Amino acid sequence: MLSLCMIVRDEAATLKRCIESAQGVADEIIVVDTGSVDRTVDIAKALGADVHSFTWDDDFAAARNESLRHAKGDWILVLDADEMLVPAVVPTLRAAVQRDDAIAITLWREETGTTYPYSLLSRLFRNRPDIVFSRPYHESIDDSVTAILAQAPQWQVVELPGIAIRHTGYQTAVIAQRQKHDRARRTMERYLNEHPDDSYICSKLGALYADMGDLAQGIALLHQGLQTATAAPVRYELHYHLGSIYSQQQDWAQADAHFQQAVEQPLSQRLKLGAYNNWGSMLKDRGELVRARTLYQTVLAIEPDLAVGHYNLGLTLKAMGDLGLAIAHYERAIQLNPTYAEAHQNLGVALLKAGRVSDSLESFQRAIVLYEQQDSPEGARLRDSLQQMGLLNTTRH
Repeated sequence: MLSLCMIVRDEAATLKRCIESAQGVADEIIVVDTGSVDRTVDIAKALGADVHSFTWDDDFAAARNESLRHAKGDWILVLDADEMLVPAVVPTLRAAVQRDDAIAITLWREETGTTYPYSLLSRLFRNRPDIVFSRPYHESIDDSVTAILAQAPQWQVVELPGIAIRHTGYQTAVIAQRQKHDRARRTMERYLNEHPDDSYICSKLGALYADMGDLAQGIALLHQGLQTATAAPVRYELHYHLGSIYSQQQDWAQADAHFQQAVEQPLSQRLKLGAYNNWGSMLKDRGELVRARTLYQTVLAIEPDLAVGHYNLGLTLKAMGDLGLAIAHYERAIQLNPTYAEAHQNLGVALLKAGRVSDSLESFQRAIVLYEQQDSPEGARLRDSLQQMGLLNTTRH
């Protein structure tokens, strides 16, 4: 028996989609509500969930552990409301939980709206009282599992191949919420004051400082994390964030060094795509096009069907004057992600440079429609630019 465990608050927009994605594998659904004022609770109950209330106290681990407390299954699957279980993974998942030696199963998650397209998370694990979540923010069961393995090394942590979860929670409209950032900052600061050697929290909080515009404090905390970090995933994140911040500051030597150290960590290549992408973008913007091209070719060697990889390689090839190959990569990016507005726009630019005016206008118009559907001001800017160039009629249809 497998229990789906969730914590929710005001998730009416996405909860149904999430729960339905897991109904093919979950034998019971546990939903812990932390104070919803919308229809979240009603939706959960209508879908057959066992719903419980929990008073929120700025501690995600505590809420997660409350959901585990109600689970009756032998295995627990944890999802958030802005995630979906990929249907194709269900047979593999069912087989994995039959393994007698597996204590936890890590799942690949595909991200939307970030520069790192994949995460590997401990979201499927045996229902045992000694497996609990820790840390009030960016909570995980990893510390519990590590402690168990130290005492009972016969257990295995199994990695499920393929993408198991799709996540939309990092889209720009969501992460731009200042209140959410402030709450996360306060929660992690309190925890770090009590656990100053926690390199994982140094990484997460340092990156958050940088996102909020405090680059100096972010850099200091990330370097603090490097002093104690031993796990390769944490060291990768620390170097990745430092590379990205130093790139923002145009400290090219430091950025180069940290991106290099990030990609040298002993991790799955798929987890390093964010570093390769950001490093390539930095080099492209600096005019180091040959190195940038090599990095994006590496990205596509790791993940041939990554739309952003084709898009970035297209940008680099266009800057190198290879319009034919640039067009091919833009078209491939669009084939993989038809709603990729930036790819449609830059395809239009490349087609215009290649003298294919009619085709370019078609791409530009498609980009405008997509930008407008996505509530992006880029649509209006692109329309104005095309009108000023005399390529688009001033009358809107």
